[in-house]
Amino acid sequence: MTTLEKIVSLAKRRGFVFPGSEIYGGLSGLYDWGPLGDELKFNIEQAWWRDAVQLRDDVVGISAAIVMNPKVWEASGHVTSFSDPLESGERFNTMFGTSVGVGEEAVTSYLRPETAQGIFVNFKNVVDSLHLKLPFGIAQIGRAFRNEIAPRNFIFRTREFEQVELEYFVKPGDDEKYFKEWVKNRLNWYKSIGLKNVKPREQSKEERAHYSKATIDIEYKFPFGVGEIEGVANRGDFDLQAHMKASGVDLSYLDEETKERYVPYVIEPSAGVERIALALLCEAYTEEKDRIVLKLHPRLAPYKVAVFPLLANKPKLTALAKSIYYDLKKDFVVAWDDRGNIGKRYYSQDEIGTPYCITVDFESLEHDDVTVRDRDTMKQKRVKIKELTSFLRDKLS
Repeated sequence: MTTLEKIVSLAKRRGFVFPGSEIYGGLSGLYDWGPLGDELKFNIEQAWWRDAVQLRDDVVGISAAIVMNPKVWEASGHVTSFSDPLESGERFNTMFGTSVGVGEEAVTSYLRPETAQGIFVNFKNVVDSLHLKLPFGIAQIGRAFRNEIAPRNFIFRTREFEQVELEYFVKPGDDEKYFKEWVKNRLNWYKSIGLKNVKPREQSKEERAHYSKATIDIEYKFPFGVGEIEGVANRGDFDLQAHMKASGVDLSYLDEETKERYVPYVIEPSAGVERIALALLCEAYTEEKDRIVLKLHPRLAPYKVAVFPLLANKPKLTALAKSIYYDLKKDFVVAWDDRGNIGKRYYSQDEIGTPYCITVDFESLEHDDVTVRDRDTMKQKRVKIKELTSFLRDKLS
């Protein structure tokens, strides 16, 4: 088996990712997140939102509708330009069409191929409601849909996916400075969550999207080759100008200090959560002598800690272990396992990336302490029960 095949197998077997509609034979390019995958996905999104939005003073979030007035996509250029080439040389528009309404009142629209347009059409609403001053960003996490001609490489290229996207509005002339800053910011973020094999690559003019002045792809070295996990684009004023022209609504910005009115330029960091998740799984997947380990960054691991009674048939051990389990659940996402021998339980948690395992044994009943095992080193340490929460918080921070 190739490394990717092993990861795909683990992902299904341990509940990270399932083929969509599998009991009916599935459907190409569509996948379902399992229980552990959903936790991983949530942790990625939460980490991105925390770092890109909540810890900054210049970024706010919105959540726009998936289906929008079709005029949005006409104005943005997606109806005419969002296409891929077929083998015949023809262009194939990759937007999914849909119908809104009934009978003669029905309107043909699209499932959004990106979340960005929901931000652009709400630019004025956000500025007017919060009185934001440039530079500032508007962020969004949400579903996007693209009718890919050839979905491939597991969850790398799919027809339905989750985007984490941010539009950072700047004064014209300041765009190159902020473009460089955001490229650096995004590269550092990926390294902070444990991705080492990331590198920037500038797109050629022929590669760039119809709206882009410049684009840097942040690429990861997957088992199947180098692939983009995020693009940072300088969209100029393309989108706001296009929507101003099509809607007749003034989307310019009044600089209160200079009294100058202009249409802001936009820097866009945009990534797919599925691609980030796949990169993390590839980076974390480790085969050692007699075990498989997912060395996920603790911030992203589905479970932060697992609790075991040494023997499931000893009521006192089980009762104490359950007490610790429920107490830790107040602060962490915790797994419980009392099946099989302790060694198999350790290896089972290693395989899904749980950073720490706590074993309650007979010594715990006498001394009010437990064994804490580290996933990566397999080293064990006795820790007082009353100190567990602070110990884990320190280790997981």
